[in-house]
Amino acid sequence: MCLLAALMVALVLLLILPQTYHLRRAIIHTYPKIDQYPIFENRVVAAGDPRPWPVAHDYGRYEIDPELAGRFAELETVAFVVVRQDSLLFEQYWDGYGPASRSNSFSMAKSIVSLLVGIAIEEGYILGLDQPVSDFLTGFGDYDGQPLTIEHLLTMSAGIRWDEGYSGLFSPTTEAYYGRDLPGLVGRIRQDSRPGERFYYQSGVTQMLGLILEKATGRTISEYASEKLWTPMGAEHDALWSLDRANGTEKAYCCFNSNARDFARFGRLMLGRGEWDGRFLVPSWYMDKALNPAAWLLSEDGEVPNMQYGYQFWILQRDGVRIPYMRGILGQYVFALPEHDAVVVRLGRRRSEVRTSQNYPDDIDTWLDAGMAILGR
Repeated sequence: MCLLAALMVALVLLLILPQTYHLRRAIIHTYPKIDQYPIFENRVVAAGDPRPWPVAHDYGRYEIDPELAGRFAELETVAFVVVRQDSLLFEQYWDGYGPASRSNSFSMAKSIVSLLVGIAIEEGYILGLDQPVSDFLTGFGDYDGQPLTIEHLLTMSAGIRWDEGYSGLFSPTTEAYYGRDLPGLVGRIRQDSRPGERFYYQSGVTQMLGLILEKATGRTISEYASEKLWTPMGAEHDALWSLDRANGTEKAYCCFNSNARDFARFGRLMLGRGEWDGRFLVPSWYMDKALNPAAWLLSEDGEVPNMQYGYQFWILQRDGVRIPYMRGILGQYVFALPEHDAVVVRLGRRRSEVRTSQNYPDDIDTWLDAGMAILGR
């Protein structure tokens, strides 16, 4: 009886204590989903100058390779878009989704934050890649004689203590997603190893970059993204960036909600090394660093050089071609295919748990094979 009473007390505390708010939300809503943005407060990323993609002359002549269609269904694809030479070549939607349907980008948002950092450096809000994080955030000084810098955050080599577990109730990633005090959560992060030595994927690092952008520019990252990226790229629809609370802080590491057509614009920006219609929205020197591996770092296993991650962008090699891409946990992807001057976008509810020899989820091969078939290899 005493044990039962203790359990009942623990349950009551879980339900009423303010600091357990994120646990209650996690229990109610369980694992993150692509269409959850209505359960959060959101800030609009305004599309101030909508310019639809031109439609290619051969639009509508293609279909998904029948041998791959089963994989599309198995992993619950909701959108697949191919843009070639700045024109919409192919699109298909499932499960009630369409060209204007919003879907969560999840960690593709990390790449958007990286682009904003590059712009902020070019505009002088951030002094450079070597600027110490301590200039913006308290509690992050030197570790073993090495200052923590902006570049350490960009390359996921910060050496901080952060559990990236997505399903654990007590993971900081769960608190970041379902909680309502991101600045407070970041304020509890501690360094535990020398930065700049090992790539270690941590969402808390990108959240730190989001807070730095706010402090440096004096604007929310939604406002900055609208002015510097979303409007100049001609996005057709306003995006929504989910917040931790009303009028609060963007979940910078995830939760930029938009549609496949507009996500494709980031692919074109990758192909252009930051250039859009004759104007560099992001400096080319920064894009060159962002879209190439930070190979001076060790990989997560600590045994080989990091060949898969740059400045918050993923990179893979396929048939001798380097393909930079954006990636989200439930199979959100934007691929830039330089040999075809093309972009492939896939959105869905699931991704494969099987890894290739390059250590990327093997469903990526399905989306690239399908895109290549449409593009004619």
